[in-house]
Amino acid sequence: MTRKKRDFSREILPDPKYKDVVFAKAVNTLMKHGKKSVAERAMYDALDTIAQKTQSEPLELFHRALYNIQPSVEVRSRRVGGATYQVPTEVSPKRAQALALRWLKVAAEGRSERTLSARLAGELLEANDNRGSAVKKREDTHRMADANKAFAHFKW
Repeated sequence: MTRKKRDFSREILPDPKYKDVVFAKAVNTLMKHGKKSVAERAMYDALDTIAQKTQSEPLELFHRALYNIQPSVEVRSRRVGGATYQVPTEVSPKRAQALALRWLKVAAEGRSERTLSARLAGELLEANDNRGSAVKKREDTHRMADANKAFAHFKW
């Protein structure tokens, strides 16, 4: 019997409009109580707003913003001899994308615009310019990993 973890990840179908899997994951992350059509409409409206404001390709801006939010290192708790250390570790691309989508959702929900689509559009535009609370969350994560560099030798 193998001790290796099985990969239970499911194949996500691309969204109908842009045929993009990452966009479909963003919709799924944004969804509440199984209301996918509401989340989908908010995302599409946000990209339409971005297209009107910037006169550029909204999906490219979405991917650029998501790349700016993705962390490369994070800290994980490791218990060594009765003490718990925050050990900096590399983040896998899959987890980095999941964290970026989650942080984007939380940052958008925390904004003060009236509709969810306006909040998402604002946060994506700020993330594209390396500003906003989602990017700040990534920078805080990197700063924490940098501060705990001394414990990197506990990584195994």
